Amino acid sequence: MQKDTHHFIQGYKGLGAFGLSRETDEETIMFYLQKFSEDSFLKAILPRLSDQELEDIYQFINTKLKDHFSEDEYHSIFLKDR
Repeated sequence: MQKDTHHFIQGYKGLGAFGLSRETDEETIMFYLQKFSEDSFLKAILPRLSDQELEDIYQFINTKLKDHFSEDEYHSIFLKDR
């Protein structure tokens, strides 16, 4: 059974702009992150990133997860291992 999904991007018809409204900002971030996380894109960009850039991305994501999710949410929503 597949745990990960990217359904939003399949039907998104929004503006893809930032700074217009909170709703549009959230949709734009969701669009960018889903495009960013595509396997083919990651295979192309990861080798081009410096060690520091890799660490920066990792630290940014971990900080946001720790700031906004409980341990239980981290496992059930992000890792999907519970």
